[in-house]
Amino acid sequence: MSAPDLVVIGGGPVGLACAIEARLDGMDVLVVEPRSGPIDKACGEGLMPGALAALHRIGVDPQGHPLAGIAYVDGSSRVEHRFAERPGRGVRRTVLHSALEARAEQLGARRAEGRVVGLDQQRDRVRITLADDTVLDTPWAIAADGLHSPVRRLLGLERRPQVESRRRFGVRRHYAIAPWSDLVEVHWSPLAEAYVTPVDEHTVGIAVLGRRPLDQEAVLASLPALASRLDGAETVGSTRGAGPLLQRARSRASGRTLLAGDASGYVDALTGEGMRVGFSQARAAVAAVRAGDTEQYERAWRATTRDFRMLTSGLVIAARSRFRSRIVPTAAARPELFGSIVERLSR
Repeated sequence: MSAPDLVVIGGGPVGLACAIEARLDGMDVLVVEPRSGPIDKACGEGLMPGALAALHRIGVDPQGHPLAGIAYVDGSSRVEHRFAERPGRGVRRTVLHSALEARAEQLGARRAEGRVVGLDQQRDRVRITLADDTVLDTPWAIAADGLHSPVRRLLGLERRPQVESRRRFGVRRHYAIAPWSDLVEVHWSPLAEAYVTPVDEHTVGIAVLGRRPLDQEAVLASLPALASRLDGAETVGSTRGAGPLLQRARSRASGRTLLAGDASGYVDALTGEGMRVGFSQARAAVAAVRAGDTEQYERAWRATTRDFRMLTSGLVIAARSRFRSRIVPTAAARPELFGSIVERLSR
């Protein structure tokens, strides 16, 4: 196997977006991923308008259900905002992965199945060792290997984990029921949030976020309006879980290896814009590789994630506090403020 210009470690959506960006820029790219087939993950599956636009720019158009906006619901309080310029789209994670994988293959990205167990940074290259003792040499590497990134750990870039009492987790399940809305509905219970996303004409996905023990059935039972909607609906596929959600990195690059997507750091899923941020990071990481400037990527990463980090962190703090029960009523009383935040995050 000839040495590629770039090795992307991780074949999820952001890793595949990195591979597509690199191929569009003329690089020879190899994606290393231990799993085969469409990769599923616990996520809300709602692509904000900015995320969908980023996919269209690289030639990817996954099937799904139109999303017209976001609604927050808490008992009798409800506030909603419809996107001003263009819709988003609810897309099952496996459908999104298949569409990105097909585009990467169409553009000629190479793929190797393997698990990275070693990474040696040299002056002009990165030497990557796989579990089967295969060694890959490349001038540059981008690690998009997820929330609990092994590469982040190998590079010594992990920061101290969050204390157990503050950790939040997510559980997602699909239900065979026709969507009743073209909005992502966020239902607030006293201890958790349930994100309802239409993903096709016959299916909704529900992602529940909160502290452990996270019992999705108990959370849904505490939301009578949502529970009545789901009464009698069959579940589809398996339940997926993820967490702890907060992950922090000391830096987004070390030597000739860059971190992208959840591997680069993640706050929480509360604002639902992880894919938009991840696709922006993919574009910025490939541009930095082409320029040979990791500081360029660090600056771009901070600019790309600033709103996400600030607004999501603030919302998580409020959700943990005694003001939690006031979040939706306050948003309902200030719909213009709620709408401006949704618009800023969605683009």
